[in-house]
Amino acid sequence: MAASIRALALRVLSDSTRNIYRVSRCRVKHLCCRAGITGCRGYSDSTEGRSTHFGFQTVPEEEKAEKVYKVFESVAKKYDVMNDAMSLGIHRLWKDTLLHIMNPQPGLRLLDTAGGTGDISFRFLEYTRSMYDRQQRLKAKSYQTPSWRDITNHYVSDEAGCPQSRAVVCDINKEMLKVGKQRAEKAGITTGLSWVVGDAEELPFDDDQFDIYTIAFGIRNVTHIEQALQEAFRVLKPGGRFMCLEFSKVTNPLLARLYDAYSFQMIPVLGEETFKEMIEDAGFFCVQYFNLTGGIVAIHSGFKL
Repeated sequence: MAASIRALALRVLSDSTRNIYRVSRCRVKHLCCRAGITGCRGYSDSTEGRSTHFGFQTVPEEEKAEKVYKVFESVAKKYDVMNDAMSLGIHRLWKDTLLHIMNPQPGLRLLDTAGGTGDISFRFLEYTRSMYDRQQRLKAKSYQTPSWRDITNHYVSDEAGCPQSRAVVCDINKEMLKVGKQRAEKAGITTGLSWVVGDAEELPFDDDQFDIYTIAFGIRNVTHIEQALQEAFRVLKPGGRFMCLEFSKVTNPLLARLYDAYSFQMIPVLGEETFKEMIEDAGFFCVQYFNLTGGIVAIHSGFKL
């Protein structure tokens, strides 16, 4: 069953990449799904004549974003099923590990760039809520023989409630966001979550807005990675954290087969050290990375100080 789904997914994606049509850049950039988003920035079209990768093809830089858009538009409704079938569900463990390394506290604001159907944001909101519940249980245990003042303070803090964590899913593809919003509605997630159409290279947000920036399996689809890293640095608050979950170089030939299947054989491979240096060049400090599943993927982390 999984093999047939995998084959179907690869065929769908292969067909979509052979039938790419041009779409207007202004139609997919800086369009907000929700009112009140400010800080939209202009584009610079100074890339004529340059080329970049798109899978195993070499294409003009100005065409890559459009090709990526059409690929994900065509697979949006099947994307989550394809992820499970083609990774045998391992992508869930990778994303869970990202959250455990992140260890976000209640009340923080996340920008989930290239967030697609919302996997990282859903985990973020669930994690911060569970952290708050755990903190409350530990606090309750500390009230073994409370004074009247302790009891009063306890009720006051309860009335204040859980600090509101917020996640913004930002993706260039409105079809992926549409599927994500439907998932959120089915899961009953109604607060603390926003959906914004935007480009990682030109984020539609003001400076110093977010506590955490994540990009999971999205940096490979960015035409100018350095520019995306600079944008991540710009929108993070001082003390904010950058985290990237992405495919890496695999040396084990058996693991390489899983890697090729799950990545649609369409990814530019960045070495851990090379990407670490790029993150540092963007201005981040304390940059480190963690290899998962024999180096199939890596989590990179850095801080804006």
